Amino acid sequence: MSSVVVFLIFVICLIIAIPVSISLGIVSVLPGMFDPSFTASGTFVIRSMLGGLDSFPLLAVPMFVLSGIIMARGGISRKLFDVFAYFMGKRTAGMPCAVVVTCLFYGAISGSAPATVAAVGSMTIPILVEMGYDKKFSTSLVAVAGGLGVIIPPSIPFIMYAMASGASVSDLFLAGILPGLLIGGLLIIYSIGYCKKHGEDKEKKEAMVGALHEKGFLKVLKDSAFALLSPVIILGCIYTGIASPTEAAVISVFYAFAISIFVYKSIKVKDIWNIFVEAIRTYAPILFILAASTAFSRVLTLMQVPQEISGWILTHFTNKIVLLLVINLFLLVVGMVMDTTPAILILTPILLPIVEAAGIDPIHFGIIMVVNLAIGFVTPPIGVNLFVASSLTEVPVMEIAKKAMPMIVCFLLALLVITFVPAISLVLLS
Repeated sequence: MSSVVVFLIFVICLIIAIPVSISLGIVSVLPGMFDPSFTASGTFVIRSMLGGLDSFPLLAVPMFVLSGIIMARGGISRKLFDVFAYFMGKRTAGMPCAVVVTCLFYGAISGSAPATVAAVGSMTIPILVEMGYDKKFSTSLVAVAGGLGVIIPPSIPFIMYAMASGASVSDLFLAGILPGLLIGGLLIIYSIGYCKKHGEDKEKKEAMVGALHEKGFLKVLKDSAFALLSPVIILGCIYTGIASPTEAAVISVFYAFAISIFVYKSIKVKDIWNIFVEAIRTYAPILFILAASTAFSRVLTLMQVPQEISGWILTHFTNKIVLLLVINLFLLVVGMVMDTTPAILILTPILLPIVEAAGIDPIHFGIIMVVNLAIGFVTPPIGVNLFVASSLTEVPVMEIAKKAMPMIVCFLLALLVITFVPAISLVLLS
């Protein structure tokens, strides 16, 4: 069976709404079924699936998922927002900018874009609407800024890329900091321009910010201190060598429980079971996709698909700039129709040899890939962030996407800069 037929069957499975994990399993066993001499038998596929899950770095994923859910239930996002609103609220677009910064910080806790949208959006969108900001603008801002959750470390897609490429998780985390700040900065600039053009209800803004200032700086800081310390502790443990990313993920779970139960008292002991259930429901689909993706990538390797695609691309696109533009365009399209985890696990073994042959650093390429796929979170038809944001506000998905277009352009501008200025990703590694 040719590789073209395999991919065609995979696309058909997705079109007819077969779950991604099952689609990957089907196309993994087909070559062995039609050609008994092919190495990848059914037994090989099953062993590959189980072997793909036997990974110490992979343990970080369910831990970060659980930590993010605990902090969402514990109201950590509100604590973060209050402290940023205190300092930024009186300025032009101060509250929307505070939302972007809150997404940056919450992304440094959860490692997940949809989790960031859900936790930050459920709390900030009603506040922005109450202050007179357009509901569609508020919803789209949170949906797009939530994409920072997979770029700012710790990031679940970075862990997936590290598994597929063999790159260092710690290096990827460090490399994601400046690109995340760049994108966040562009979103803040857009928010300021939008609010200058459309105006703000200064009276409502003064009332909201004034209530925070009445509490006093020390009171707001005291309430938010443990929330602000969350990313510091998680990333500090990693970069000081105290803990590996996986161990830091476990630390984040215990820290989240401690501050939510004993400090903020926003979670009761009776809530813990439901939190674990929600975490399992969130992670289980990822687990099946991961197992099936691992098997599929090994089948593709045996079929020499990466070598064939690599040879074809390098033959037709010899210019490095053109090559990067083509790969970016390809990843943008993939991000629109495929979830992040299978996209990374399937495409990394195919694209990495190509970019390495062109002299591109694997860490730099990892940032490019994740930023591309992060844009997919806010682009139809699969854009998960759009659906999460829509569920929070009941604004139609396409209306959010339309309002988000200028912000997506900011994301694309940042992507071009990140692609052609490698130092932005690599300078912290030197």
